[in-house]
Amino acid sequence: MRKPVRVLVVDDSALMRKLIPQLLQGDPSIEVVGTAMDGLLGLKKIGELHPDVVTLDLEMPRMDGLEMLREIVGRYHIPVIVVSSHNEMGAYSALKALALGAFDFVAKPSDAQTGGLEQIARELSVKIKVAAISGPPKLTCSPPPSAYPLAKLKQTDAKPARSIAIGVSTGGPNALQYICSQLPADFPGCLLIVQHMPEGFTAMFARRLDDCSSINVVEARSGDLLAPGRAFICPGNRHLKVRRLPQGDIAVLVDQAPVNGHRPSVDVLFHSVAKEFGSESAAVLMTGMGDDGADGMRAVQAAGGVTVAQSMDTCVVDSMPRAAIEAGTASRVVPLDALPSILQTLSSNDRSRTRADTSNLETPRGARR
Repeated sequence: MRKPVRVLVVDDSALMRKLIPQLLQGDPSIEVVGTAMDGLLGLKKIGELHPDVVTLDLEMPRMDGLEMLREIVGRYHIPVIVVSSHNEMGAYSALKALALGAFDFVAKPSDAQTGGLEQIARELSVKIKVAAISGPPKLTCSPPPSAYPLAKLKQTDAKPARSIAIGVSTGGPNALQYICSQLPADFPGCLLIVQHMPEGFTAMFARRLDDCSSINVVEARSGDLLAPGRAFICPGNRHLKVRRLPQGDIAVLVDQAPVNGHRPSVDVLFHSVAKEFGSESAAVLMTGMGDDGADGMRAVQAAGGVTVAQSMDTCVVDSMPRAAIEAGTASRVVPLDALPSILQTLSSNDRSRTRADTSNLETPRGARR
């Protein structure tokens, strides 16, 4: 029988230090071995208790969470789940923590005392167990400086050469930052991105990507015109679809029920592009937990579109692309560092060249993690 995952809870709130262990004790595969009220005490307890995973608050006295995270990544190589405040500053800090090597984050409810914390219990439990299996922090591709000058081109109403749907979850923020930073301002395609992220975090995430990119990255709104050199991030707690109209293709946000436990859902976006764009559809499935997107990839493939999966050995968590690869719905499998050039090839105005280039792509199978 596998031993329980040993967890250390670090949070300056006495309430959270009490509630998080209570919520996790319902899972027999997790054991909370200790708590700490700040980063200095947390580092001391890591040395004493040798936890498998640390849950970490970011706003603490003496040594804050980001400083402690740097120490954990540099000295102890233990996966960290950030438990972030659900506000703009919390979103900023959580995204910075991911860039520093945190495995993932969960957002605290606005009022834990009313029992709202229970909504994150299952999410936190799953992420702790996946983090323990994944092991030490893994930055698959540290985002380099932008490959192109960051001056943005003036936005136009021109139609993109191709609109490409991208689905991603755990490990996605760093991977997407790498990809967007490598695309030129005159990128002829348009990106439609579903990143599993809670409401209130995606606007900050879009701004962060926009700051490091030559293309324009924004949080999507219903009615946004799909245009070249633009990337749209689906807002948290909404679904993103597309609609083909005579005057141009547009983004559409909907509030239907979660799919595969997610809102936004990658499957919703992929099914929509397959329906609206047919043989011109393109879907890219990247690092993440679960199997969201695999069924949508099947729809894109059946419509005659192009399907690409990130290679499993370059994922922080390989579950999402692996589900598509094993189902045979990913026609090509490529490493993360090849994806920017693949996106440019897929967006080429010369469609005959595009099909030839993508059909000759190497398809590494990626080591299963």
